Amino acid sequence: MNRYKAAVQELISETGITINGNKPYDIKVHNPRFYQRVLSQGSLGMGESYMEGWWDCEDLDTFFNKIFTNGIEKKVQNNWKFFLLVLKAKFFNLQTKSKALQSIAHHYDIGNVLYENMLDPLMMYSCGYWEGASTLSEAQEQKLKLICEKLQLKPDQKVLDIGCGWGGFAYYAAKNYKVNVVGITISTEQQKLAIERCKGLNVEIRFQDYRDIDEKFDRIVSIGMLEHVGYKNYDRFMKIINKNLTDNGLCLLHFIASNKTDLNTDPWIHKYIFPSGLIPSLAQIGKAMEEKLLLEDLHNIGLHYYYTLKAWQDNFKKSSDSLKKEYDETFYRMWNFYLAISAASFRSRRLNLWQIVVAKPSFQKEYKSVRF
Repeated sequence: MNRYKAAVQELISETGITINGNKPYDIKVHNPRFYQRVLSQGSLGMGESYMEGWWDCEDLDTFFNKIFTNGIEKKVQNNWKFFLLVLKAKFFNLQTKSKALQSIAHHYDIGNVLYENMLDPLMMYSCGYWEGASTLSEAQEQKLKLICEKLQLKPDQKVLDIGCGWGGFAYYAAKNYKVNVVGITISTEQQKLAIERCKGLNVEIRFQDYRDIDEKFDRIVSIGMLEHVGYKNYDRFMKIINKNLTDNGLCLLHFIASNKTDLNTDPWIHKYIFPSGLIPSLAQIGKAMEEKLLLEDLHNIGLHYYYTLKAWQDNFKKSSDSLKKEYDETFYRMWNFYLAISAASFRSRRLNLWQIVVAKPSFQKEYKSVRF
């Protein structure tokens, strides 16, 4: 087992992280089988062993930021010595195979308690915009204002919100810009709360798949939806935008994007957080738009997602007592790990958050970019 520990320590030697050290971002290993497991199973072994209490770290976000910015996984791939040791760990790892943990198949239908404690009052489960904001609630309202201004919303316009979540955008846009919003979701929990939130406004919340939309809208918005579409459907998604947008309409897509094109998602994220999720690259989205949509504006606010995730994690930790009444310790550790590794991904700029404004080729106006 010592050779696996030595290999892990050598891999992280340039990061400043020390095994069982005293710095907040040092890793505290409680089970010596951790080293072989993480070498043999990669991110899945890292995440599952954390969930099972094999190791801890006070500052998980900084720990992963150091791992990511130093390209630790590339060192394994590019170093023959490490590669052989990983193969050996895989071959002899049958006895330490992780016990079966129930996969979290429904990210949004686990009840609203978690999200009510973690998110802002409008329950926006997407990147906020922190320019001029000092609280999570202000950052989310700034994001919604930015989106509405980029879409040039005017009273009585018909707006489609694809993947409307708990109705935060629909509520904000209908109340403040007097537009008529159709929000669609395929989550029953989200639909119920969104309908309740938007009572009295010109808002319709449907349980409907985006592929079934067949009507014209002046504006279309999608906030945090493209991550669930999948690369085989990007082309179809853009065709649907084209089909349902009026000739001089505008569409805003707000989505996480990776710095590289990948057809697979992280194994741990796939198993426990987003079983059908896949982070697109800007190249994939651009290719899918060809001959269907014009790019009018491109805005990267990726670092704002780091601040948003840290705010979510703060709320999550502050609500630990009430959350642990609803969810077990394994679930609690799983979500803490997820929030930390996600924050580090944006902090290290592995992931970005793009807002793009698009229009149909028939668009006959000059679009002026909005920033504040």
